[in-house]
Amino acid sequence: MTTRTRTKWIGLLLATASALVQAQGYPTKVIRLIEPAGPGSAVDVFARQLGPLLSQALGQPVLIDNRAGANSSIGAREAARAPPDGHTLFHGNINNSLNDLLLDDACCRLNEALLPVARLTVTPLVMVVHPSVPAKDVASYIALAKAQPELLTMASSGPGSIAQLLGEKFKMQAGIRAREIPYKAIGAELPDLLAGHVMTAFLSPVVIKQHVQNGKLRALGVASNRRLAILPDVPTLAEGGLPGVEASGWNGLFVPAGTPKVIIDRLAAETAKILASAAITSDAATQGYEVDAAGPEAFAAYIRAEIVKWRKVIKDADIKLER
Repeated sequence: MTTRTRTKWIGLLLATASALVQAQGYPTKVIRLIEPAGPGSAVDVFARQLGPLLSQALGQPVLIDNRAGANSSIGAREAARAPPDGHTLFHGNINNSLNDLLLDDACCRLNEALLPVARLTVTPLVMVVHPSVPAKDVASYIALAKAQPELLTMASSGPGSIAQLLGEKFKMQAGIRAREIPYKAIGAELPDLLAGHVMTAFLSPVVIKQHVQNGKLRALGVASNRRLAILPDVPTLAEGGLPGVEASGWNGLFVPAGTPKVIIDRLAAETAKILASAAITSDAATQGYEVDAAGPEAFAAYIRAEIVKWRKVIKDADIKLER
């Protein structure tokens, strides 16, 4: 073995030993979980459920830090700049992967600047309208939109958000026009929707379930290939005449690039245990989301597939982000 080779191996061994020591002592302080959506949104609700369970597993407090805005990119940028020591986690969502299609900005790309730890939940979106909209189902909504173009409004979580892309796919396949009303963050449209200032939205079941049950909103269709157990009377959009109009919100844990693999692996293992717990599985059954503890590699592959899936919609709808 040459001196150069020996030096290289010694360096690798020292780096490995250092990472192991760091992981064995991890965590040593409060963990910050950056949430890129606003309080009360579906992903924020889940983050606040996950936080105490993760704290119990790791033995340190987990504080939720809401950094909403710019289609979840504000929180992503903040997380990517954090020290890669496992004490800053990022609760990323599908909008972050869509940003990677639309923004020429390497600051916070998933799978690069932010490394996947574990996928958490996958949730089909539900199309809801304010009760003032004279449409009882998807077919009558489409008929109304065709009879009075530009009358109906559709909320989105901002340019490039999954809500906008689903809305565009809906409009293109239905052959209708509707005015988009963009909001700054996931769930930010809910107050205006309930007040009737915007007519239509695509939201998570956990956010709209109670409002649908008490008549404050009307659910027209589920953007999935099957109905939801918690909303069994709500047909899929395919049943309403729009096959293939499907979209799910997903979220997962990420860490800044450079975080030691041993820390990532521990976080992934602890998260998998939490997702398999009765507290989460029972909640999933009543709130309409699917638990999926895909680990780092499987989650990374899933993100790549989502980017491929939505690239065509972005192209066909000519969606661009201005920064």
